[in-house]
Amino acid sequence: MASSFLKFASKLSFLHNEYYKNDAVGRNLLFDNPNLYKWNRKFSSSCFPKTRCSGVGATRATSRTEAVVDDDRVLNEDSRVLKVGLICGGPSAERGISLNSARSVLDHIEGGDLQVSCFYIDYDMNAFAISSAQVYSNTPADFDFKLESLAKGFSSLDEFAEHLAASVDIVFPVIHGRFGEDGGIQELLERYNVPFVGTGSRECRKAFDKYDASLELSKQGFVTVPSFLIQGSEIEECELSKWFSSNQLDPNSGKVVVKPARAGSSIGVTVAYGVSDSLKKANDLISEGIDDKIVVEIYLEGGSEFTAIVLDVGSGIDCRPVVLLPTEVELQLHGSVDVREEDAIFNYRRKYLPTQQVAYHTPPRFPPKVIENIREGASILFRQLGLRDFARIDGWFLPNSIDAFSSSAGKFGRTELGTIMYTDMNLISGMEQTSFLFQQASKVGFSHSNILRSVIHHACLRFPHLASHNEVSAHSPRRSKSLPVDEASNKQEGVRKIFVLFGGDTSERQVSLMSGTNVWLNLQAFDDLDVTPCLLTPSNDHSDDSSRVVWSLPYSLVLRHTTEEVLDACIEAIEPVQAAMTSHLRNQVMNDLMESLKKHSWFTGFDIADELPVRYSLEKWVKLAKEVQATVFIAVHGGIGEDGTLQSLLESEGVPHTGPGAAASKTCMDKVATSLALSHLADLGVLTINKDVRRKEDLLNVPALEIWDELTSKLQCETLCVKPARDGCSTGVARLCCVEDLAVYIKALKDCLLRIPPDSFSKSHGMIEMPSPPPELLIFEPFIETDEIVVASKSVGEKAQGLVWKGNSRWVEITVGVIGTLGSMRSLSPSVTVKETGDILSLEEKFQGGTGINLTPPPASIVSNEALERCKQRIELIANTLRLEGFSRIDAFLNVDSGEVLIIEVNTVPGMTPSTVLIHQALAEQPPMYPHKFFRTLLDLASERII
Repeated sequence: MASSFLKFASKLSFLHNEYYKNDAVGRNLLFDNPNLYKWNRKFSSSCFPKTRCSGVGATRATSRTEAVVDDDRVLNEDSRVLKVGLICGGPSAERGISLNSARSVLDHIEGGDLQVSCFYIDYDMNAFAISSAQVYSNTPADFDFKLESLAKGFSSLDEFAEHLAASVDIVFPVIHGRFGEDGGIQELLERYNVPFVGTGSRECRKAFDKYDASLELSKQGFVTVPSFLIQGSEIEECELSKWFSSNQLDPNSGKVVVKPARAGSSIGVTVAYGVSDSLKKANDLISEGIDDKIVVEIYLEGGSEFTAIVLDVGSGIDCRPVVLLPTEVELQLHGSVDVREEDAIFNYRRKYLPTQQVAYHTPPRFPPKVIENIREGASILFRQLGLRDFARIDGWFLPNSIDAFSSSAGKFGRTELGTIMYTDMNLISGMEQTSFLFQQASKVGFSHSNILRSVIHHACLRFPHLASHNEVSAHSPRRSKSLPVDEASNKQEGVRKIFVLFGGDTSERQVSLMSGTNVWLNLQAFDDLDVTPCLLTPSNDHSDDSSRVVWSLPYSLVLRHTTEEVLDACIEAIEPVQAAMTSHLRNQVMNDLMESLKKHSWFTGFDIADELPVRYSLEKWVKLAKEVQATVFIAVHGGIGEDGTLQSLLESEGVPHTGPGAAASKTCMDKVATSLALSHLADLGVLTINKDVRRKEDLLNVPALEIWDELTSKLQCETLCVKPARDGCSTGVARLCCVEDLAVYIKALKDCLLRIPPDSFSKSHGMIEMPSPPPELLIFEPFIETDEIVVASKSVGEKAQGLVWKGNSRWVEITVGVIGTLGSMRSLSPSVTVKETGDILSLEEKFQGGTGINLTPPPASIVSNEALERCKQRIELIANTLRLEGFSRIDAFLNVDSGEVLIIEVNTVPGMTPSTVLIHQALAEQPPMYPHKFFRTLLDLASERII
């Protein structure tokens, strides 16, 4: 079987397709609506063939090796395999988000009747065929500089289009912003008659430009936000002043929004005051190259922002748009904020980084009639603008208490309850794991795979020669656990219960949600696993950890921005009045969808039920895990998830869990204890950093100068690194170069700041997220200077991209995963971490996909093979000395000549987000371990351990 795997992988490598990545089997479909359930039974003899789908009621895979053999058979026997070309990247600042979307799409459509080939367009508009392994990179910068050696390049976009015409059946473009949503890629594909998903080029051009779209909406009879266009260098201050006055805005202080006309992901969106400030910020956007066409809009005070996914469910050229349940975007202010925060807008950072600065509500907290009007208007817009397959439409709802625009009388959007305005058309909506597309789709019965495949199959309707791919092969249906089952069908032989636990109450809880969601979705792919996502809620009373609360979650409640949102959604779901309203709206949308979807042979029904969350005490949840013989996959970062508390609770009941045991976890959580446990290994090339632990109370009550002198004298250094003793994910970690920096940090602790703004210290740095509440213990240590590594992008006059590294100090920062059993831990390939701003890796660079750079494996130009091997041996020595097992991640500094390592910290529950460095390292193994296989391996190690 192993030889079959290698033979198959070799056979497909030229096309860069990982067909073997996952096999799956059909799964029965479920409904909570009686009428829909009848329809489902009628068609229950057919379902998606071998669909990879993650989630409750999803189709699943068995194992990677079995999938290879089965997929080989399918590719040879089934001529109806649809070849999909997935294109990501592009020239805009959104290319990192594009990579995230591509990763998510690949995860949820690859397998069986869909065969995916991956393509990438770089910043300079060069096209490449890339392997699916590269799609799992954290950011395009991870591989941009080595594309010419790792990928197949095309001499021109025309050659690229010719290749697509000959090698794929249909293209799924996931390029956000310029060239993806402005009609660029669409025009190229149209010219070469390549079928593609989404709106045509002409309609894209009209809808993507915010200013032109606003004019078109007004022409179509919709209420629009008054706006003014600043284009290129033709800036008329006099004309802008007149516009301010005509809209009752003070020319000196009137509040407006300034944004690029042709950019997405909220890039460059900012608030301005008065004419001069507006012109300055418009000039900044133009000079930064974001866009040369800038829109100035009235700031909508007191309004509520919303976004709605529109799905076309018509037949062929017959457009029948159905709007899913919209989402309300609520900006939240916590703790101490400055004036700028009070004018907060939904910008790039709030959109993609999980913090408490924003909360989503699906459906919105609007009156039902307003939601109905929003859905109606978005449907009309979709049709009138000539959009296709799917789109996302953003807008605002202004209650009646807010002054409406006098010019809007008689236009669509004016209601008795307030004014509805549509502002942005997103032709290629973001498709990250918890994006609006999946949040809203799961609310009305679609899993990730089901909604994506529905969009693809609908696009195929426009092309008669693809009709055969829309027929459904017959497979035995699988009954979902979400439907009532009889006693016999409930006894599934060989199916293991898995609880994935995430959340907690440390500053790392939002990253924990991302990790847990990713693990859950990946493990759902296996036929022999029954996986339940579980939220560990914050505790106000830390005296009794067993009394904490755990919620068992249904599919749609997991797909949230923060743990607070998940908890609020749980409480809301069991509140009778709100639950009844949501159920009513859900059924309304599902009926609208089913009216047309039932006519399509490729659609076999919804696969996500409207289930309720279940609340347990932690103690009862552990006993439940024991009772059902579950294995717990721990994804709780920091706190009781890493200090041995949770491990001890599970071990006392004999419940197997991932990661190290209680004792090892406790040692590694204490950074001082970790150093002491490794101090005897200095002669073997394992070094530790001197540390000094201080209480927050002492820092607040002792003069900063006195503390600074004591620390620099004791640690024998000129600059310090400060970090919370019990938090990770770079929260609260800062470089202090002088006593003034220390004073700023201490004040942030005193004021309970959630964030230290960029460049608050003497040396330039990015945003620093702070723990909440502030940590009681802080660690000070010498700041270790490493050699700066710069990933140079190709620019005018340069022949190629590459790495710039002077190598003066000979030390670089690395992070490396270890995996295995107690006493036999094995090092994965280390990654060299590259900081984009400042001296400390930011929260974004560590966990927000599309940011941060990791070089995996380390380039030979930086670390020789000999030094790399010595490094891995020392990493394994560290892991075994600390009695690690399962998996962990070790952060250290590496001497590139000797292979010596200087330990920073050991993470026993490392980040497991879609863009985590552990995935990159697993993919660097031979053969590569793709995410679902990697997480399955970690789970199997847990199940095999002896408690």
